[in-house]
Amino acid sequence: MLWVRDADTSTRFYTETLGFRVVAESGEAPRKAVFLRAPESDNDHDLGLFGIGAQAGETTAGRGGTGLYHLAWEVPTLSDLRTVVERLSAHGALVGATDHGTTKGVYAKDPDGLEFEVCWLVPPDLVDDEARARHGELDIDAEIARYGATTQGACARTAPRTRHGGV
Repeated sequence: MLWVRDADTSTRFYTETLGFRVVAESGEAPRKAVFLRAPESDNDHDLGLFGIGAQAGETTAGRGGTGLYHLAWEVPTLSDLRTVVERLSAHGALVGATDHGTTKGVYAKDPDGLEFEVCWLVPPDLVDDEARARHGELDIDAEIARYGATTQGACARTAPRTRHGGV
């Protein structure tokens, strides 16, 4: 759950850049609440946005106050990560990309300046000493050449999904 200035603005951002879907809304601006579900998710919601109005100040978490450093979401493939990078770049939201060895992460800020990460995890059977030792700037094309564009990440779902009460 995030406190944001304008729930509609934040909703557009998260749906356009990360492919979230609106599952519920309540209230009216500026005190509107919107609940979103991430792609491939069966959760009731993965993100809640609570509007508090344009007067809300910038976050000071990590600079002058306590608070959350960032949220993180995982994508199933490096191809998906590349798509996220393109969308975030188009919105001027991308602030960094890091190769953490076993995790490939990109970092962005939403319309309220709240930071988040989108990452792909190297599958355990592909983790080797080189992967564990690597750390630096992320080169997605090199990682796609190394692991493949459609290789399922470590935690990505690979089995067919079923919904409660049926297929």
